[in-house]
Amino acid sequence: MKVLVTGTAGFIGFHLANKLLQNGVEVVGLDNINDYYEVSLKYDRLAEAGIEKAAIAYNKLIKSEKYPGYHFIKLDLEDRDNLKILFDDHDFDVVVNLAAQAGVRYSIINPVSYVQSNIVGFMNILEGCRHKRVKHLVYASSSSVYGLNENVPFSTSDNVDHPISLYAASKKSNELMAHTYSHLYGLPTTGLRFFTVYGPWGRPDMALFLFTKAMLAGKPIQVYNYGKMSRDFTYVSDIVEGIVRVMEHSPSGNPTWSGKTPDPASSKAPFKIYNIGNNNPVPLMDFIETIEKELELTAEKKFMPIQPGDVISTFANVDDLIHDLDYKPNTSVSQGIHEFVNWYKAYYQTAVAGPLV
Repeated sequence: MKVLVTGTAGFIGFHLANKLLQNGVEVVGLDNINDYYEVSLKYDRLAEAGIEKAAIAYNKLIKSEKYPGYHFIKLDLEDRDNLKILFDDHDFDVVVNLAAQAGVRYSIINPVSYVQSNIVGFMNILEGCRHKRVKHLVYASSSSVYGLNENVPFSTSDNVDHPISLYAASKKSNELMAHTYSHLYGLPTTGLRFFTVYGPWGRPDMALFLFTKAMLAGKPIQVYNYGKMSRDFTYVSDIVEGIVRVMEHSPSGNPTWSGKTPDPASSKAPFKIYNIGNNNPVPLMDFIETIEKELELTAEKKFMPIQPGDVISTFANVDDLIHDLDYKPNTSVSQGIHEFVNWYKAYYQTAVAGPLV
């Protein structure tokens, strides 16, 4: 099997590419290595997979020095012409689109970048898959699509027509675009709504990374909505396992689907949406306490109002994932934080309360 994985310099894409390569799958990784957060971390992720920074140039396919079946290309999804050439040059069996402009709060500041990357770029992926008759497109959506929904746990059968950030709106748009291509062209598509992914090699703009960095530096942490929040934190290896299982389970259409009582998560077309979450929301203050115990430090907390675009709580219903794939994420937050802190200290060579890079 030959797989295109976009976003392989990113957090989830890095872990997925490594998992597939260890399983003997041939992978072409793609990323534009943007500077939304420090690019040094992105280059170091690539280096872990045998892609050296010095060899990287735009639109140049590079062979990994670690995995014989891995090639990487630096490319923008918005670059339609060169993306088409990439699809023409490789017969991908499966495409996993994880590349996106990330960040709920950043979408309030710079909305245009989300349209270019998450909508225009995704359109180009759909076109590549359509014309090359890719067997299955798997793509990252987000728990943020639930927006103002107050039904808990969040179900893929819930209405998600009230997003509260452009990031969420762009992810909902991806789901609508995917369904259109599944309906018109028979392209099997599966969207995955990820719930607050964390773990080693994580994103520096996420809470666990920010809290750990500040606490080790003896600086206060910012606690939004005065700590009255909860998240369905999901460990990255659980996310990757879910993606791998979904890749092997191409949707064929729901024969019982009805336009009179439409299920948003399926269709008569080969289209499916899954939640991938831990199915166990953790209060923010408990999350912080777990980090404090792991670091053997007490955080100085700066309590603040909720930020625009944030929701108070997330909670994934994963019944479909269990029913269809016999899978449910199960890594505890305490174990996940332990793994992250071990990685963080090793990566930054940081002793407790010592200097940070």
